[in-house]
Amino acid sequence: MGKFNVSPGKENALIKKMDQLQIFEKDLVETFVKSRGKGGQNVNKNSTCVNIKHIPTGITVKYDKERSQILNRFFARRELLKRFEEFNTGICSAEERKNKKVKKQKARRKRKTLKKISTTKSDL
Repeated sequence: MGKFNVSPGKENALIKKMDQLQIFEKDLVETFVKSRGKGGQNVNKNSTCVNIKHIPTGITVKYDKERSQILNRFFARRELLKRFEEFNTGICSAEERKNKKVKKQKARRKRKTLKKISTTKSDL
């Protein structure tokens, strides 16, 4: 096991991707805070939530989905790389496109419902 307590292949892929995008560890500010949600005493007593900020771009990532600080550090870096690529290319990921589509649908439904309500009230 290496620095992040994940398989060597995953860790090497992360390091390789960071090198490709020219994101260096010295450019990252990493802070730890107490997490929230499930996890019991581990979450309440230990600072497992990871905040990473990439200084040159100002991209900030907060990750607290795992109970382990080491895993959260790994996944936070992975998320940072994803956001950095989106920041540089301007192209949204498939997940983000899906979220935008759902948000648009909800807004459309809300407008439609409000229109129905206002026409019903005016009929009375």
